[in-house]
Amino acid sequence: MKLRNIAIIAHVDHGKTTLVDQLLGQSGAFRENQRVAERVMDSSDLEKERGITILAKATSVVWKDTRINIVDTPGHADFGGEVERILNMVDGVIVLVDAAEGPMPQTKFVVSKALKLGLRPIVAINKIDRPDERHIAVINEVFDLFAALDATDEQLDFPILYGSGRDGWMATAPEGPKDQGLAPLFDLVLEHVPPAHVDDGPFRMLGTLLEANPFLGRIITGRISSGTIRPNQTIKVIGHDGKLVEQGRISKILAFRGIERQPIDIGEPGDIISIAGLTKGSVADTFCDLSVEEPIAAQPIDPPTVTMSFIVNDSPLAGTEGDKVTSRMIRDRLFREAEGNVTLKIEESADKDSFFVSGRGELQLAILIETMRREGFELAVSRPRVVFKKDEATGQTLEPIEEVVVDVDEEHAGVVVQKMSERRAEMVEMKPSGGNRQRLVFHAPTRGLIGYQSELLTDTRGTAIMNRLFKAYEPYKGEIPGRRNGVLMSNDSGEAVAYAMWNLEDRGPMMIEPGWKVYQGMIIGEHNRENDLEVNVLKGKKLSNVRSTGKDEAVRLTPPIRMTLERSLAWIQDDELVEVTPKSIRLRKAILDPNDRKRSEKQRDVA
Repeated sequence: MKLRNIAIIAHVDHGKTTLVDQLLGQSGAFRENQRVAERVMDSSDLEKERGITILAKATSVVWKDTRINIVDTPGHADFGGEVERILNMVDGVIVLVDAAEGPMPQTKFVVSKALKLGLRPIVAINKIDRPDERHIAVINEVFDLFAALDATDEQLDFPILYGSGRDGWMATAPEGPKDQGLAPLFDLVLEHVPPAHVDDGPFRMLGTLLEANPFLGRIITGRISSGTIRPNQTIKVIGHDGKLVEQGRISKILAFRGIERQPIDIGEPGDIISIAGLTKGSVADTFCDLSVEEPIAAQPIDPPTVTMSFIVNDSPLAGTEGDKVTSRMIRDRLFREAEGNVTLKIEESADKDSFFVSGRGELQLAILIETMRREGFELAVSRPRVVFKKDEATGQTLEPIEEVVVDVDEEHAGVVVQKMSERRAEMVEMKPSGGNRQRLVFHAPTRGLIGYQSELLTDTRGTAIMNRLFKAYEPYKGEIPGRRNGVLMSNDSGEAVAYAMWNLEDRGPMMIEPGWKVYQGMIIGEHNRENDLEVNVLKGKKLSNVRSTGKDEAVRLTPPIRMTLERSLAWIQDDELVEVTPKSIRLRKAILDPNDRKRSEKQRDVA
């Protein structure tokens, strides 16, 4: 059967997963009576809850005797390590752009990788039915973006389709016709995307995605570059440095057929398949016939920019809510994650009870923590810190700089510019983006952006949209002011009492509710002043036999601040930790005992 391999590139929430739903439906991948979930490609609970694609996934449809393998790529730059490898599997890309928002930073990030590989794009303007659509301006912006990314003349001569992924139609004109569905897009893929590229020689395949299956073990997905493969065939795995990793027998070959993965008897060259049966082969390794000596060149991966400490939970409540609490369990889980996610880097500390986990951004690390939490893990995590580098030539300290695009209502643009300048950001562009909104572009140090998202939404009454993209390592920009307020800490262990919390409300807003378990050194609220304060939240009301009118008023508490995982990670300081369990998220001091804490502060001041 004839083959086409394509990837869909789009920014977060521009509609690529919804479009894939429609492509599958209109190509006959579902039975008429089959129940199918919305956004069928977002398979994990976290993806469904957040509405973002975290892991890249492949599917396939048959159109006019041609099998089209479609790869749904993550839109967020924190998961960009997936994208760089996936583009090696495809021969063409569909760049999906919102008709109102235009190309955004994550689109730019993936498109630049695709253009460097020589892939010819198809541009699809989605959500053309939006009342604020501006398709002519958006097409100009796409053309300018391609030109800025050094696209060739052939790549700049891209075909354009307009339509609505949600309503399931695409056409060569913004007004339609709508009755043809997605047939124009399918036909354009067959006409514009070259057939799957195949080399001569024995079987070779570059590992692109890795997953663990409870029945089949390690499953590696990739595209066959040359040759064919059958079950029970013995192959070998070569690392990217040319050394032999392992040799073994293939137990099963799986191929994507609609949304199902089905066993097949032979893997044909150019097809995207998954193989099971090997125990060590990983992403970026070459899976090949025993006669092959040279590995396939793999794409270099951008370096991690943010690091966090994952520490064994040592609080008084450790082990009461989760069943996976030991350092061995946390270590095994982290190294298992790093096997499949090449952008993560795990280092073990000397005392073996903490791990330094580095990744692309705080969202990527927060997703990992949330996943572990749902699996029953208990751990404590530190504040995200950026990964600094030394310039070998000048000896200067370098830090990661990001390109930040903020779309905001005109009335709130001033406060965004002010807050970003306080965080050492440089504004490089300011232009209207339609509908009384401004688009502000900054180059800002990653350090200054940690924790800014919630502050930005507060400043702009929830109207701002911020998008970030790693730009480069540049010289250190200087000190950035952190959180100004201190914390309220519990001075004892027990259950919080409403009466005590009511008396403490003048000191600052609370983060706990009555009846919650607290312990010495646990953060229960934010202090109104700059210093930290130990308070007693266990103190009940003294009972007496005197009763009078107005004496016993009902205790009415202000609702507490809801600290989500991302908000907690951004809010804490360097001497504080977030305790994460399957049921709770608590904030605490790294050193719980007040005497030990004062001693370490004195030692730090002397040093």
